[in-house]
Amino acid sequence: MLCKVECKKLNIGQAWVIAFLLVVGVTGLPTTAIAIPTEQLEEQTEISSNVLDDPMAQVTSVSQLRDVQPTDWAFGALQSLVKRYGCIVGYPNRTYRGKRALTRYEFAAGLNACLDRVNELIATATSDVIRHEDLTTLQKLQEDFAAELATLRSRVDNLEARTAKIEANQFSTTTKLSGLSIIGIQGRTQNRADISPRDGKKDTDDAGTNTNLIYQHLLFLTTQISPRSYLFTGLLAADGSTEPRLSNDVFLSYEYPTDGQLIVSDLNYHWLVTDNLAVMIGTEGVSMTTAFRGPNRYESAATGPLSWFAQRNPILDIGFGKGGIAVDWQFAKRASLQAIYSSNTPGNPGKRSGLFDGHTTGAVQLLLTPSDVLDLSLYYVNNYSSDGCLLSFAGDDCLTATNPATGKSEPLQTNALGASMNWQISSRVTLGGWFGYTNSYIPGRSGTVETTNYMVYLNFPDLFGKGNLGGIYFGQPPKITNSDLPVGNNVPDFINTGLGRAGGQPGTTYHIEAFYRFQVTDNISITPGIIHIWEPRHTPDSDPITMGVLRTSFSF
Repeated sequence: MLCKVECKKLNIGQAWVIAFLLVVGVTGLPTTAIAIPTEQLEEQTEISSNVLDDPMAQVTSVSQLRDVQPTDWAFGALQSLVKRYGCIVGYPNRTYRGKRALTRYEFAAGLNACLDRVNELIATATSDVIRHEDLTTLQKLQEDFAAELATLRSRVDNLEARTAKIEANQFSTTTKLSGLSIIGIQGRTQNRADISPRDGKKDTDDAGTNTNLIYQHLLFLTTQISPRSYLFTGLLAADGSTEPRLSNDVFLSYEYPTDGQLIVSDLNYHWLVTDNLAVMIGTEGVSMTTAFRGPNRYESAATGPLSWFAQRNPILDIGFGKGGIAVDWQFAKRASLQAIYSSNTPGNPGKRSGLFDGHTTGAVQLLLTPSDVLDLSLYYVNNYSSDGCLLSFAGDDCLTATNPATGKSEPLQTNALGASMNWQISSRVTLGGWFGYTNSYIPGRSGTVETTNYMVYLNFPDLFGKGNLGGIYFGQPPKITNSDLPVGNNVPDFINTGLGRAGGQPGTTYHIEAFYRFQVTDNISITPGIIHIWEPRHTPDSDPITMGVLRTSFSF
């Protein structure tokens, strides 16, 4: 059987049956030859625990290999080698990959490992375990690949020397480059709105209904300072938006127009102080979005929901932090605590504008995982806004009226509470949601303004194919439910009459969103979706808005 192929000369054209049987599955292959999909978190965990520590797994029966069938031409030989020599191993996902090409160096590495196994058998087993003809064949292979085996040993020696040198260095930096590009096409239906004064008349046409292109390109530099610290730098260039818009209810997750100019979006230093405590400090990109762990595992402007509102509880966007400090403490196996202090450029210079008394945000989050399928988070946010705007970019986020005479609004001190939940009902269905409440006041003056918001969602991972994602989101963006600030500062009545008397919004905006992310490759995804909004700006007499979106994301 073996000599049905050319096997007279033991060179690159030698008996491939022996090559496959003795080498392809043997331990000792370079880890760069292993490629395992990493789309899902569970597979990433498998890679880190299996591949990095022990790239291959021992096979005790050929039936353990998912891609080896009894009808395969080499099945009997594989079965014999496993039984007689234990010289075959597979990948952590129980595949053998017998059709994969290999180099001579890989062959040599596998041969060397198999020889070690044979030597063990010779030393420990009886004389009839290994046949003389097998030993002759192995000896011939060893002689034919003597040069490659010598080169392999030399490479191992060099790697050991280089590893020792690296370990001896107290300081060594390595910078890794990664990137993300998001390109979206969006358009919305014709609609008219009842704009100030809000008097029941649809007197304003939406001027932003033309289909347009929005793009956002990001480059990330991760510089390893030490084994427990790194510097993260982000560069961003973007253009296009949903403007002009009558309501920020149509704000998309990847809108960040810079007119195509390159800006620094992230500049922060991360330090793992202890095994359970991490610190982040920086001048850009220090916000609750980056510092707090979110229960929704599919939150992402590139691959998750399409709208800004559907990404996370708007309370966690308050302040739109830039510079500051954050900590993450894993104080128990299933519980962690995150805290942050950040600041942003004040919108109303002169009404407190420093690092510690300007547009500032302090927040804390308790994240709990009672079971493997349930995540809960509770959070509190304290914010000072010099212009009365919370910078959450969803629903009612500017909570004091602008004085027509000065063109400025009063500052606000805000206390906010919220909770989020994510329940993995099955491997294919996830149910989640959140609720948020804010209470704000003008420092030194009477009265408060309150808002509420909520969202419920269903995620469908691997829908119609591995790596794909479907989602349905329904909720109410932040809404002023009551405002009794001093007369002239209450937004709902200011829009109605211009007087700014006490009261809440007359209507309620409802947001529903459905999308399907098709994972074309590991690095490319296409996401079509639709967003429908009732009573935008919490105005009952405004037309509903329907928006279609097609987003394409590239990552490297």
